[in-house]
Amino acid sequence: MKKILTIAPLLAGAALLASVGVSSAAGKYTIGISNTVQGNGWREEMVCAMKAQALASGEVAKLNIAHRNTDAAGQLEDIRNLISAKVDAIVVNPADPAGIKAGLEEATKAGIVVVAVDQAVTEPSAYIISNNQEEYAYLGAKWLFQQMGGKGEVFYMRGAAGASADSDRDKGFKKALAEFPDVKVAQEVFTGWQQDQAKQQILSFLSTGTPINGIWTSGIDNVIVDALVESQAPLVPIVGADNAGFVGQLSSVKGLVGAAVTNPGSIGGAGVTLALQILDGKKPAQQTVLVQPQLWENATEEGKAKLKAAADPSLSPEWPVSISIPDWTTYTKDQIVACKGPGE
Repeated sequence: MKKILTIAPLLAGAALLASVGVSSAAGKYTIGISNTVQGNGWREEMVCAMKAQALASGEVAKLNIAHRNTDAAGQLEDIRNLISAKVDAIVVNPADPAGIKAGLEEATKAGIVVVAVDQAVTEPSAYIISNNQEEYAYLGAKWLFQQMGGKGEVFYMRGAAGASADSDRDKGFKKALAEFPDVKVAQEVFTGWQQDQAKQQILSFLSTGTPINGIWTSGIDNVIVDALVESQAPLVPIVGADNAGFVGQLSSVKGLVGAAVTNPGSIGGAGVTLALQILDGKKPAQQTVLVQPQLWENATEEGKAKLKAAADPSLSPEWPVSISIPDWTTYTKDQIVACKGPGE
């Protein structure tokens, strides 16, 4: 059973586990964090939200953070290290559900609460709190295909191969595509959710001279607009996420038509809240909680007003502007921007 919510407007190297904070009278829990993508603004906001919520809760004495670029095998190693460290809960953004299932099962058997954020896992004992990734893609793709007049060629820029969020988004994209039989995929690429890689991919495609009528991105968006502007290519309709840079571009780049679909990195903070609730004996009625996305577009006056209200130029361009989730995060903007956990 799934609960549906609607939202409103670090270390690489030999030491994979970074202990943050010291024991305090207020905090009683040690929370482990496992993330496998660095250098991505969304993931950095997610980790900062985890730190900020742990601090704001007053219940966390220490964070053990495994935050590096790695694959499922590396994440499995990180999870087992967190188990050995005897954390009370592990909040994980999974690289691959099948690849880390054994580790999550081992954590549960060791009495550790497991919460997956952003993406689903297949281990049945784990709790999940995630943005609705299939709906994220469907909303944006349907809007894009409508802007294209129901026909033409779309450049399909996915996330990371094997990630469950990417697989779910592909389902949503394909669902919308099936509703518009005259829309064809000109090229499909995996960006790995990396800015530099995505920009190079679109520049390489543009250099072929192949015409396109729209671009769907899996949240790597502002650099795609930059590439179009810099190469003086036609500004075809673009769908991205609610990243601060892209939200700003939708109001400032002349001739740009596009839509931002919300996908808050603050889901990391929500994951910490859920873990603490379970540790305090307040298990949710549902094993999975989904946060429903919204679409903000600049093709209508109503959409422009939503974008204007959501815009926050003070944030990093790669950070989603949805820095909090009602009922799930309690930190302030200053706390998430500071990116400090208990004791830091």
